[in-house]
Amino acid sequence: MPRFTGNRGRRQNRTGMQGLRKRICRFCESGTIYIDYRDEKRLSRFTTERGKIIPRRISGTCSKHQKQLVQAIKRARHLALIPYIQQVPQ
Repeated sequence: MPRFTGNRGRRQNRTGMQGLRKRICRFCESGTIYIDYRDEKRLSRFTTERGKIIPRRISGTCSKHQKQLVQAIKRARHLALIPYIQQVPQ
């Protein structure tokens, strides 16, 4: 049975955690008050090539803006501005 090491697969150097830095919310940085559902170019940056919404821990958005972002993506999908899924060639 594997033993729990505590670092969950991340590599450490002598000074501490390596490669982890605090992400800054893009929307807070730019001073965005409202995330518009009609801006499909911006919304498509926060979806994967399969159409899934990128989670907050990966994208680096704050809680407030992630909620607005998810709502805007869902509205844009409903109005067919962005697709629900991307067709993957087989």
